[in-house]
Amino acid sequence: MTSETHSMKPTAARPAAGTGAPQPPVAKRHTVEHVIHGERRVDDYAWLREKKNPEVLAYLEAENAYSDAVMKGTEGFQEALYQEMLGRIQQTDLSVPYRLRGYLYFTRTEEGKQYPIYCRRRDAEGSAEEILLDLNELARGHAFMSLGTLEVSDDNRWLAYTTDTTGFRQYTLQVKDLLRGRLLGERIERVTSVAWAADNTTLFYTIEDEETKRSYRLYRHTLGASGADALIFEEKDERFRAGIERTRSRAFLLLTTQSHTASEVRYLAAEQPGGTFRRIAEREEEHEYYVEHHGGLFYIRTNSGGRNFRLVTAPVAEPRRENWREVLAHRSEVMVAGLDAFATHLLLLEREGGLPYLRIVDLQGGAGDLLGASKRIAFDEPAYNAAPGANPEFATEFVRFQYESLVTPRSVYDYHVGTGERVLRKQQPVLGGYDKSLYASERIHATAADGTKIPVSLVYRRDTPRDGSAPLLLYGYGSYEISMPVTFGSNRLSLLNRGVIYALAHVRGGGELGKPWHDGGRMMKKRNTFTDFIAAAEDLIARRYTAAERLVIEGGSAGGLLMGAVTNLRPELFRMVISHVPFVDVLNTMLDASLPLTVGEYEEWGNPHIPEEYEYMKSYCPYTNLERKAYPTMLVKTSLHDSQVMYWEPAKYVAKLRTLKTDAHPLLLKTNMKAGHGGASGRYDYLREIAFDYAFLLTQLGMRG
Repeated sequence: MTSETHSMKPTAARPAAGTGAPQPPVAKRHTVEHVIHGERRVDDYAWLREKKNPEVLAYLEAENAYSDAVMKGTEGFQEALYQEMLGRIQQTDLSVPYRLRGYLYFTRTEEGKQYPIYCRRRDAEGSAEEILLDLNELARGHAFMSLGTLEVSDDNRWLAYTTDTTGFRQYTLQVKDLLRGRLLGERIERVTSVAWAADNTTLFYTIEDEETKRSYRLYRHTLGASGADALIFEEKDERFRAGIERTRSRAFLLLTTQSHTASEVRYLAAEQPGGTFRRIAEREEEHEYYVEHHGGLFYIRTNSGGRNFRLVTAPVAEPRRENWREVLAHRSEVMVAGLDAFATHLLLLEREGGLPYLRIVDLQGGAGDLLGASKRIAFDEPAYNAAPGANPEFATEFVRFQYESLVTPRSVYDYHVGTGERVLRKQQPVLGGYDKSLYASERIHATAADGTKIPVSLVYRRDTPRDGSAPLLLYGYGSYEISMPVTFGSNRLSLLNRGVIYALAHVRGGGELGKPWHDGGRMMKKRNTFTDFIAAAEDLIARRYTAAERLVIEGGSAGGLLMGAVTNLRPELFRMVISHVPFVDVLNTMLDASLPLTVGEYEEWGNPHIPEEYEYMKSYCPYTNLERKAYPTMLVKTSLHDSQVMYWEPAKYVAKLRTLKTDAHPLLLKTNMKAGHGGASGRYDYLREIAFDYAFLLTQLGMRG
């Protein structure tokens, strides 16, 4: 490896001579060469990885100053958008309480406060509220606050919780005595999951490796004990991550280790915390299985009989593979995406035709034909999201679920398992007179080059023209088998009411149509994700929802990779790109096994140390494939403390793109210097970030009215 340094340093935003227009900063070039597979790779901006280098921080601040200068004339518009969106939110609000061991648990928010307050009260009329955690108090003196885990012991006295004050997703475990309202001396760093044993004094927790942030060790801790905690398990395979949980029945602790393609589960009776975890089934390549408990059986969701999973049972006494008995066969068109076990029933989360479904299975007749003893909860909108809600109790007649769509605000329902009655407990308030009838939601399908039908969900005001003149914001992701949920957003009304159409492209690589949908957009088929998105964009234009000169695209994280890839492939197809914490430096990141996530991600993107996989990744890596040509208008956003997509990826991308783009379109890099992967943690701060994005989008489209 060799390097050569050039003396160009970052310069702050300044007006061009004679124009008064701000000019972007210029990042210095420090050439780093690397040879792999006989190919010489050159990176002029690798130095931006030096987080503690004052020149790096100066460059990021210079880019922020340039963005602020470009957006200076929109400050009033940003404030108006902020107030408009804030005006739709019921700032002082209360969640629907859920029952657990004689208490009702809930969160509430107060006007003017950034964070929720976690509370409970006894399940009796007139009982007083007890504050478990006030995140506003915990956030004092910190620019960022995130709650990870919140677990109450079986006797309702001890609260184990984790918080992160940096945005780097590095959580600290503490224990609170709820009887006396004080913290114990426990303070454990880098905790990723927590579960109580049944004795109310033993706490199991997993921690992450300090360098790679891989959750890999399980410890056992006794409240008040001094000395080192007992190391119970360590995961050696760098592809796998470990997590601990308690079954809903409260009978067992489950230690699950999983990669992107395989998993393994160990179990321990919760009443025997000093015992040894036993393995349910040995790890096998390409075999994923996940476990729930009911009586003398484990219910196991496994893809051993087909990619979309089936259900089997295994006796708790001897749960090894040869004792598995199928109770729900694999269905090629239906993905069993989730499983919850209750005293009298199972709740299955299924995906079919790109949509989620909830299925209730009656267990009172025994573990026979589960499909025959079940019923689906029906939904009638063309595109929606439905998911299990807060259901911590094992013995209950009700199943709580959440439902929403692009036009229906988030709604919490209690479903009576016996009668099928559905009771609406709360619908998200939208202040200011929201009228659902003014908006239309659709599900259409674009056709990819190989004939695959790509679902696209849309929402717009009914008075929006369908003649190609309307602007359209198309969002995409398409990775990790994550299904992009079709959700309601009151903030989005600020776009819809100005005539912008909003669309979601459910491209391959996600999980919308089950495991095969993910398989079709990962590893050596990753390019399908990008061509699917392009097909969706072209279809929307062909159907006259919009035109290329009014088409805006948006994505974040792996969706930011999507943005970078499609912009390199078809820059003329898009008017504007909004990219959040984008994974755009794919090759350099995946070549560095010391970075968080890298080794585990080999099963999603490939291993570039393998020549064929290197060549394939090189063919779409956004940073690698930047060229001297015209690009759309771009807003690229990142956070200094991002632990998943390091800030330097978008910083390098923008620095390099500035030297190559032949157009005069705006290119902004906006870095949140005090947050992580999800941006600002406070609800008001986050709303201001959205107001910035919307002001940029609408101003560039000439729609500030």
